[in-house]
Amino acid sequence: MITISAILTGLLVACAVWLMLSANLLRFVFGLLLLSNGVNLAIFAAGRLTPGAAPLLGAGGALPEAAMANALPQALLLTAIVIGFGLFAFVLALTMKACRVFGHLDADRMRLAEPEKDKA
Repeated sequence: MITISAILTGLLVACAVWLMLSANLLRFVFGLLLLSNGVNLAIFAAGRLTPGAAPLLGAGGALPEAAMANALPQALLLTAIVIGFGLFAFVLALTMKACRVFGHLDADRMRLAEPEKDKA
């Protein structure tokens, strides 16, 4: 299971980098979303995908007899998913505004904020 998640993480990150190197802003946004999912999967795999009991204490605070699952990576993932969704929504709103202002999504043609190069 770890091998499959490692291969899937590498595939997601590779596709994300390929999309983010494109000059199109919409492809960049989708690459950012894929990169976020790849990092989330890497964090999840770092918490070891072993079967175990829920991380709950028994009666009187006794530990369960079976091995407990690690709850920290799962808590980090919930936080990362919420932050990633907020970042995606913000970047998507910026991309939509850029499309309305410039009339295209080509990043190489969006040079209004940069100064002109001297021809001399």
